[in-house]
Formats: sequence, C-alpha cells, structure tokens
Amino acid sequence: MRKFIYALLTIGVLTFYGCAMNQMMKMAKDQQLTVDPDPLEVHADKVNFEISAVLPVKMLKPNLTYSVQPSYEYAGKSSKFDEIKFTANEFPNRDTQQPRVSEKFEMPYDSEMDKGALTIVGWGTNDKNGKKKGPTEKMEIAKGLITTSKLVKPTYYGAYVSYDYKDETVDGWTPEEELEPTNVNFYFLQGSSVLRSSEKRSDRGKFFQAFIAEKNVTRTVTITGTHSPEGPERVNSDLSKNRAEKIEAYYKQMMDRYDYQGAAEQIKFVLKPVIEDWTEFKAALEDYDGIDQAAKSEILNIVNGSGSFEDKEDALHKLSSYKKIFADIYPDLRAAKTEILTVIEKRSDAEISVLAKQIVEGKLPADTLSYGELAYAAYLTPSLKEKAAIYEATVKTYDNWAAHNNLGAVYLQMAVAGEGDMNSNAEKAITQFEISLNKKNNAYAKGNMGSAELMQGNAEKAYASVSDAISMSPPSKIVYGFNGTKGSIEIMMANYSDAVKSLSNATDNADNLFNKGLAQVLAKDYQNAIITFDELSDKDSDYAMAYYGAAVASSRLGKGSDVVSNVKKAIGSDPALKSKVAGDLEFAKFASDSNFIDAVK
Repeated sequence: MRKFIYALLTIGVLTFYGCAMNQMMKMAKDQQLTVDPDPLEVHADKVNFEISAVLPVKMLKPNLTYSVQPSYEYAGKSSKFDEIKFTANEFPNRDTQQPRVSEKFEMPYDSEMDKGALTIVGWGTNDKNGKKKGPTEKMEIAKGLITTSKLVKPTYYGAYVSYDYKDETVDGWTPEEELEPTNVNFYFLQGSSVLRSSEKRSDRGKFFQAFIAEKNVTRTVTITGTHSPEGPERVNSDLSKNRAEKIEAYYKQMMDRYDYQGAAEQIKFVLKPVIEDWTEFKAALEDYDGIDQAAKSEILNIVNGSGSFEDKEDALHKLSSYKKIFADIYPDLRAAKTEILTVIEKRSDAEISVLAKQIVEGKLPADTLSYGELAYAAYLTPSLKEKAAIYEATVKTYDNWAAHNNLGAVYLQMAVAGEGDMNSNAEKAITQFEISLNKKNNAYAKGNMGSAELMQGNAEKAYASVSDAISMSPPSKIVYGFNGTKGSIEIMMANYSDAVKSLSNATDNADNLFNKGLAQVLAKDYQNAIITFDELSDKDSDYAMAYYGAAVASSRLGKGSDVVSNVKKAIGSDPALKSKVAGDLEFAKFASDSNFIDAVK
C-alpha cells in the first residue's frame, strides 16, 4: 500500500510540474524583449548589444527556470550566445512584479552578417531533474547591421626626409641659392689708411687678387674698418672709415683689371667702420699668452670700467703690460677685414636629372652626385618607379637612415597606388623602415612603419607606431600627415572623439575630411558632421561619399528632406551607390517615404 501511495505522489508531482511547465511556456508568448542598439551596429570589428527581457507576472513557477536563447543568423550560419536565465526561486515577487533581466553580448564582425537577424527562442527547465521543454517559436528581435563605421577611409601617409635635411650623418642639398663667405684681412700702420705694397704682395694680397680674377658670382663685399686704441689713433676719427674705403677702391680697381663689366654693378659693397669699440681688443686679449692672467684682469678692469674711451686708453698706457700689448695685439687691430659672399656654383635641375638617370643605368658611379643631389633628383621625378630606382642606387653608396626611409616611403606609395603587388611592396617598405630605425630612431620611419602595418591589417600595432612618431615632434607638415593615419585608425578602434581631434589637425585632403565627418557622426555630433561634409563637398563636388555621409547625419537627425537631397547628390556623383543606399539601415525610417523611394529608383 505504501509503495502505491508513493507512486501516486510521484505521478502527482510530475503532473504538477508538467502543467506548470506547459503554462509557463504558453505565457512566454507575452514576454517583452528589447535590443539596444536596434538595429545592431558594428564598431571596432565587433557587434556589441544588450538584450532586456521582461516576463509576464506569474509566468515563472516554483522550481522551474525559463531561458532565452539568443542567436544571430546569417548566410545559412548561426552564432549562438549564452542563455538569459530566469530561475523562479531568484524572483520571490514574481507573482506581483514582472521579472526583468538584461545581459550584454558581443560577437566578432563578419561581412556576411550585414543581412542577418538576431532571434531568440525560449526553453523551460525543471530544476529538479534538469529536463527541458521547448523551444518556443523563434522570434526575430533585430534585423541586420548598421555598418557606418566601416565607411572609414584607411589613410596611408608616407613621410619623406627632405632633400635639404642635414644632420651628423645626412648631408642634404638645396637648389636654392647659397652664399659662401671668403675672408681676407689687410693691415695698416699706426694712424695710417695707406694700403701698402707689401700688403698687396703678401700671401693674403695674392689670394685676394686671384679670387677676384676668377670672377666668382658675388653678391656682397662687406669691409669692416678698425683701429687700435692707442692715443694717436684718436687724432683721425675717420681712420676706420678710410681704411674700409681704401679696400673698396682696391677691389673695384681689380674688377676693372679683370674686365668684370656689367657684373660689377651687381655687387653690393657694405662698409662698416668700427670706432672706439673694445670688442676686438678684448677678444684678442683673451687669446694672448704674452702676459699672465693677473695682468689681463688689470687691463679688463680698466676696459670694462667707467670713463671715456680716451680715459681708458690713458689708463692702459700707465700699465707695465702696455708695451707688450701695444707690440703684439694693437697691430692686428689696425685692419680692414673683408668678407666676400659668393654664390655657390650648383648643377641645374636638368643636369641632376640626367646624371641620376645615368647612375640608375649603371653608366656612372652613384657618388657622381651627392646624397642630397640624388634625393633632389628623386623629388623631381613624378614617377614612383624612377624614384624607387634612384633611392635603390642611393642606399648602396649613401647608407644613411634618411635614404632608407625614403626608399621605404616610395614602396609605400607604390603599394597605395597599386603599382605592383601591394603586400610585396608593403613588406619591402617595412624592411627599409627597419633599417632606417636601426641606424637612427627617427619619427619619419616610425610613422611610415605605422602606415605599412595598417596596410597589413594590424591596426593596434600601427596605432602605436604612428603615436610614437608624433610624440617625437617631427616637422608640423609630417605631424599633419601622420594625424590623418592616426585618425583613421582611431575610427577603426571606435575611439571616435580622439579621431575627431586627430583629424582636425591632419593634412587638408578629401579622405581626411571625410573621415573627420564620419568620426563626428559616430561620436553622435551630427550637426558638426554635416558642416564637415558640406566643407568637403565644397572642396570636391565629385566626392560622392561627402553627400552620403551628410545623408546619414541628416537621417539620424530625422531631417527627411535633407536625406533625400543628399542621397540624390551621392547617387548623381556615383550611381553605384544606389543599391548601397537602398540596403542601408541608416535610412530604414524613410523606406516608405515616396521622395526617398524616388531618389533610389
């Protein structure tokens, strides 16, 4: 009898749980499910979303669990997520309050997911024996993905070290006119401005004449006339001026002798008479070893003290060291110091280009041109293939960090331009940047490395490289270029506010401006995004994505007429965008708008 009673009790319990389970599963049709965001959105190659589930009052039964099983279904595939569980015993007020649970989910993005759907099914579980019932009828709670963040334009910037850059290992060159100084001093007797024959016949005088005879292209001749500070010098206050004028006259006499003709008129003479100035005297005294330091200090106390030039000279005359400085220092102060600035002779652009071509062809050794001239030859040609050939020849002879960086920058440009295999060019670029960085840790190769790494799909590594390069404070032009790359990576990493900052300080080109507007959209700064896209369309009226971006921003603001207007302009500039607009969930709210329908027909 007892066994029979137990059996009846077991059947009763199972019947009770069975009825409770059936009732719970039946009530599941009234569950409330919301998804945020809806539609789902892609950011940083991930789809993050939150599902909030609310069950009806009295749905949950004792010792039973109701589970919501989310799945994302696309292209015949299904990605399942962890269940959202409602265990009845965890909701003591389930008969008077609706049980609520929210869970966050993440899935890696796959381009095949664009047309998928987020669905759920419900399951009931008996907590006592683990038996499950279900699933409920499949429910679609979100359809498709918004992929606006994938509109980002990857920006690859190649920074070249300028051909005129110079440091301890890089000898740059410039086509601009450069002046070279030549200095010759002539000396006079005490109190005299007569240029003696002995001065003209001296080695200095012979060099001076020979220099003028060569007819170097000369811009200025600066002649500084000086005098020594002894008493008789003060008798003629024009002595310094007369000495300078004497050398000017002699220079012009030599030009007449060597038939300068019209060239003489192009030379500017600058006369600088120095009167009652102790500067030259103090410099000479510092280098003079004919007296001890105590005597020097005695002299400097007078020279640096108060009183007139004449008072100081009288005081010096009374010193025991005066005869020594009068004999050894004063004569060199009675001079006319001449500095001649002549134009450095340089090869023409055409000559450099021809020689560079012959070097590339192996007809001339690479050192026929200097490193800087070869770098300039590479700059002159618009052909990336020719640039690469010139730098390939350059690195063999001038093995410096700048040459390797620039060769890598050419390979990077070739990869972007589609000249040759992209991956191969990127690999070659990275090799050159590594060589450059091994020779010198420099911002150019560091930032360029970031572009090559981005090209290979390693955004995080690229971001670190470009950020490091910017922190090294390269020239502002280079910073602007690297900021464009950095901003595009920040969009890929979903750092939208940072991207706006970077792109606001980037090179002023169409792709950077588009990325800035896109970052503003993704940062939910829609009004400024529209301003940016309008600026881009004003700059380049054929840039179709400027109108597309403005349409997206307008859609998020709910401005239907602006959406239609910009969609028409986008399709007008690029008819291929028609199908993209039609399938973009950014415009779902206008799908039934007749004007929008007409725009995408």
